[in-house]
Amino acid sequence: MSDVTVAKTAGFCFGVKKAVDKAFEMAETGGEIYTYGPVIHNDEVIGALADKGVRVLDTEEELKNLKSGTVILRSHGVGRNIIELLEQKGIDYIDVTCPFVKRIHDIVDKESESSEIVIIGNPKHPEVEGIVGWCRGSYSVIMTEEEAEAFMPKTQLPVCIVSQTTFNYKKFEKIVEILQNKIYNSNVVNTICNATEKHQKEARSIASEVDSMIVIGDLKSSNSRRLYEICLEECKKTYFIRKLDDLLQTDFDSDGSVGITAGASTPNNIIEEVQNYVRNDKKRV
Repeated sequence: MSDVTVAKTAGFCFGVKKAVDKAFEMAETGGEIYTYGPVIHNDEVIGALADKGVRVLDTEEELKNLKSGTVILRSHGVGRNIIELLEQKGIDYIDVTCPFVKRIHDIVDKESESSEIVIIGNPKHPEVEGIVGWCRGSYSVIMTEEEAEAFMPKTQLPVCIVSQTTFNYKKFEKIVEILQNKIYNSNVVNTICNATEKHQKEARSIASEVDSMIVIGDLKSSNSRRLYEICLEECKKTYFIRKLDDLLQTDFDSDGSVGITAGASTPNNIIEEVQNYVRNDKKRV
């Protein structure tokens, strides 16, 4: 292994790239452009969009008060009620929901007509909030093995189990195993996106072979936090940073082998800046 190894999967996945490209494209039109929630979880990107006049609407109340403009629906997705509200008000909107997330909306929309839904994920994450918004009947959100152990179906219906796209795959498997031992009639749909799964596996592999590991991502980014947790399991000297400035404020030492990965909402320029610093620092050493 070379002294510095950068994950091939580091940075924007195709869904995030599509959402960001569309937001910047709309910003250039000069119209009233809004996003419902941050279009992705990255303060650098949101700041750059704000500089171009794109305003973030954080609440449904703000949408209700909107009179005109175009609203970009975040890559994490929204509930059915948000789309219905915009259509009732006659407000233009552009849906940049990640296709993997949109697939979950379609699954729970259909399955909840005849099944109880269980969503494995963080109940406070906007993606999960959006998924909940497509459930037609009883549902539960489970985040931990302890919650899975305590789970009891609310109905006599079959149970359909889905997952937040960025959930830790190993934890997903453990929670599913617990649930299936408790539920007689269940249908499990693995909705963790392929990009996330590959991202996590590559990060784990690199972290297991290096002396230090750097994970670049926004603190609010769920998939970045999962990468940090996974890397920390394999490499005790794992650093979670938003950008190079954060690394410079740590006790990071480039001596030895270094691995670098980044969350799916981390721009390439930030990854390159960190990578170049580490490589140059190693040359000086």
